[in-house]
Amino acid sequence: MTKVQSYSLFTDFDIDLFKAGKHYRLYNKLGSHPMVVDGIEGTYFAVWAPTANQVSVIGDFNQWKDGEHKLNVRWDSSGIWEGFIPLVGKGMAYKYKIHSNNQGYISEKADPYARRCEHPPKTASIVWEDNYQWKDKSWLKTRKKHNAIDAPYSVYEVHLGSWKRHAEEDRFLSYFELADDLVKYVKEMNFTHVELMPIMEFPYDPSWGYQITGYFAPTSRFGYPDEFKYLVDKLHENGIGIILDWVPSHFPEDAHGLGYFDGSNLYEHPDRRKGYHQDWKSLIFNYERNEVRSFLISNAIFWLEQYHIDGLRVDAVASMLFLDYSREDGEWEPNVYGGNENLAVISFLKELNEEVYLSFPDVQTIAEESTAFPMVSKPTFMGGLGFGMKWMMGWMHDTLDYFSKDPIYRKYHQNEITFSLAYAFTENFMLPLSHDEVVYGKNSIVGRMPGDEWQRFANLRLLYGYMFTHPGTKLLFMGGEFGQYNEWDFQESLDWNLLEFEPHKNTLNYYKQLNKFYRETPALFEKGFESEGFEWISFDDHENSVISYIRKGKEGTNAVLVVCNFTPTLLENYKVGIPSKLKLNEIFNSDSKEFGGGGNSNPQGLISKKKPWNGRSYSVDLILPPLGIVVFELI
Repeated sequence: MTKVQSYSLFTDFDIDLFKAGKHYRLYNKLGSHPMVVDGIEGTYFAVWAPTANQVSVIGDFNQWKDGEHKLNVRWDSSGIWEGFIPLVGKGMAYKYKIHSNNQGYISEKADPYARRCEHPPKTASIVWEDNYQWKDKSWLKTRKKHNAIDAPYSVYEVHLGSWKRHAEEDRFLSYFELADDLVKYVKEMNFTHVELMPIMEFPYDPSWGYQITGYFAPTSRFGYPDEFKYLVDKLHENGIGIILDWVPSHFPEDAHGLGYFDGSNLYEHPDRRKGYHQDWKSLIFNYERNEVRSFLISNAIFWLEQYHIDGLRVDAVASMLFLDYSREDGEWEPNVYGGNENLAVISFLKELNEEVYLSFPDVQTIAEESTAFPMVSKPTFMGGLGFGMKWMMGWMHDTLDYFSKDPIYRKYHQNEITFSLAYAFTENFMLPLSHDEVVYGKNSIVGRMPGDEWQRFANLRLLYGYMFTHPGTKLLFMGGEFGQYNEWDFQESLDWNLLEFEPHKNTLNYYKQLNKFYRETPALFEKGFESEGFEWISFDDHENSVISYIRKGKEGTNAVLVVCNFTPTLLENYKVGIPSKLKLNEIFNSDSKEFGGGGNSNPQGLISKKKPWNGRSYSVDLILPPLGIVVFELI
């Protein structure tokens, strides 16, 4: 039996950085690394387990026997155990057998830094390396313009396991198959980006990937790590950016995972008031511990560096920021200033974003943050958290609530559809219609719409048109683009058969054309985060449930006028104020017959007349289709 040989990838400087919480490339040091030492092929292993008194690597190569391959503990009090095991190579399964100083606790743990994991329900790590040859050099050269905050940003949110299943074999599509089917579809639909719900290895399908055990490994459900890289490559080849859901907020208590890793609260906070999430029955990272901060920031950098990811959507930021999140009085402890903010989290998020944007200035970090916590998407030098964007949860709730109301009552709720503009420019907002809105009895998006079938789909087109002309970037969860009736079920494919029916086929075409229109209309995105890019014409026509506004781009870009009619009544000769004498050309209409509408439209080349209205010197009479949105270019 070959024994463990002394070897280390760590320098003293690495250890100093690790202890200080400033090592942001730990994946190059910790974990398993196939290599050749003194002419012998094998694998170097390194794991952080400061409370252990013995750590062995157990696996295929030693029949999973404890003590056969004991790692050596470093002399520098870092708590790192390491060693080189000859003849252990790529594809071999392994775990760490950890004997703790704490009351003789013994555990078998997966490698926190493993690059590949066994297919669940198996839980071992797998020694892995690949020499994938990337082909996305041209994308990376131009990525900055695709990811810029003054660029169009329309995101398709996808759960890989249920977007589409292999019909004949009733199984997941592989990364290779998705690189054909999904990429082709996203490109045809004119989305700019795709966002994947967590693809890091997770043991439990009903968690949708939000309970992660393998932070550095793409899930083996769909194939090998290099096959996931191929999927990324194909997206980039087709001009599509890829965003990953990233979950630094909590992790599961599974025996092989990070919890109680070495017989101590190593990764989780030891105080259950800070270390246990009651809603999700999961553990919360100890953001006060430097080595844990290094782990998390290294993980974010890993996906951007090793997998060429274009952005990270950071999950559940609100649950991280507040000590009293989902806790009653007595279940939380105030910070040193008596407040409810988690100061360690605030500094961690700032440090995370600073390092991400320093190393990858052309990516985006996007916060799922549902409170009024200030300056989430402002730079850290201004006192902000440093995210690139923030989900606009208030807009989502108000908008879906408004659209669920029978149009006859909407005049009493005009404020719900206009209130978002009171704070639209306080953050760089992304407008999300995400997976969370189509589960747990909330109904599908089209299922929320009132009225008969025609009205439901007209409402849906109006909702999407309003979203695309509202300031901010856009996100839609899969299925919404063709009006899926059923709630999302993570175990089933989307109901693609619905595309046999005209309302769904027309809705798909509508969203495709809406994406195209958005991308080709600079006034809708060039100043999407600036108040100068938006001007109300009228937000107070409660009686007709009509709103009108102008969107503006940079100098030289023609502005557009947007008018929304939230009732099923055709409004003819509807007067709208115009700032000056201008020509109006209708360039988008949700009531077009190709989208399943009634075909009510305006003649081209309308000229505003010097008749004051809405506080403007000029006005124009328009035809407003029922439950419709009309957009005019102002020339």
